[in-house]
Amino acid sequence: MQVLRHVDNNMKGLISDLQTLIRQPSVSAKNEGLEECARLVAKIMRNSGIRSEILYLRKGIPPVVYGEVKSKQNPKKTLLFYNHYDVQPAEPFDLWKDKPFSGKIIGNKIFGRGSADDKGELITRIKAVESYLKTEGDVPCNVKFLVEGEEEIGSMHVEKYLKKFKKKFSCDGVIWEFGYVDAKNRPIISLGMKGLLYVELSVTESIRDAHSSLAVLIENPAWRLLEALKTLRDPNGKIIIKDWYKEADGFTKEELKLIQTEPFDEKEFKKEYGIKRFVANKTGIAARKALVGEPTCNIAGFVSGYTGPGAKTVLPSQALVKIDFRLVPKMDPLKQLARLKQHLRSNGFGDIKVNMIHGEAASKTNILDPFVSKVKKAANESFGKSIVSVSSAGTGPMYSFAKVLSAPCISIGSTYIFSRIHSPNEFARIDLLNKTTKCICRIMSKFN
Repeated sequence: MQVLRHVDNNMKGLISDLQTLIRQPSVSAKNEGLEECARLVAKIMRNSGIRSEILYLRKGIPPVVYGEVKSKQNPKKTLLFYNHYDVQPAEPFDLWKDKPFSGKIIGNKIFGRGSADDKGELITRIKAVESYLKTEGDVPCNVKFLVEGEEEIGSMHVEKYLKKFKKKFSCDGVIWEFGYVDAKNRPIISLGMKGLLYVELSVTESIRDAHSSLAVLIENPAWRLLEALKTLRDPNGKIIIKDWYKEADGFTKEELKLIQTEPFDEKEFKKEYGIKRFVANKTGIAARKALVGEPTCNIAGFVSGYTGPGAKTVLPSQALVKIDFRLVPKMDPLKQLARLKQHLRSNGFGDIKVNMIHGEAASKTNILDPFVSKVKKAANESFGKSIVSVSSAGTGPMYSFAKVLSAPCISIGSTYIFSRIHSPNEFARIDLLNKTTKCICRIMSKFN
């Protein structure tokens, strides 16, 4: 195909545009560079032949970049690409080998925060559309882009954008913002995402920190939180809050069959993270089922007292823990929050303050949806072989897209599974950027 040859010939342009995006910091957690990055994305789209505009809800909320190309040959089918231009904070800076927003190329890798998550993925979508426009002057189906700036902090306004601009974003299918490629260079086609309940639990015991000798009289809030945390899950990772799993959706026969055949390199996974065992010594199908379809209770951070160098004999006045609960389909974040609060009260921890940071429902696309087979065929043609997974272990606003747009959502992309996303020295592999751009071209050609 001429369009695929154009992808090969245009790799310098792809790399250059990706470097430009990486070099523009856009950290949503700090509200850093978001407007600037949105304008940069819109400019790159326009330079690629994609009509773009920047959409706003109201002042103070990061904008969404909207892109559109109408098809002359197939105007009845519309494919939406969902991506995000915001990135995670780069800290700790001292662990980066080069500046975190350098876009430096070493061999087959482009380094920098956002190189994989999600600027690398975004650029593959843009360049796939550009290749069609440059070679054929048309696209095989209508194409739309929704590129938001809050994904890394919970996409708290994306559903409002979807509802306000529903007509603009109407489509027949959604290609999600990322997709992993495993250690054997096989793309993992994910049909869903887990939900999330993110909370802070905090205790304030006294009006100020005290000398630690007073621990015989003054309750230590850190111990208080630790005692409460031990009531949330058992040693095998099962959440023991009453009715926590009550609505949790199980696996269908088709999903179980898929999970049984899905490859998962346990040895390579353990080697990459330097671990010797999985939670509850899971292995085989149990480990795979846990990744794609089991809830979690994770301590994301615990802060109390003195954590600097040396010793300081202090009894802290406050303690705070951040917890993320991954949810599966049919679990309502607000209902789970109510169960958590009731659990704490019932176990004598009614004094612990619970603050909900974010909630997101889970979503899954039906394995039998025709969109799935089209994406898989395109992936097999581009990579040689692909893997279909019931769901990603991570979370995103897929439920909002499925609910508002009534369209199937599928994740596929270029992110090497060990590309250090959210960590220092994040990178994207150039060969995978090339293959994914071709894969997106093929998906567009089959979307009819």
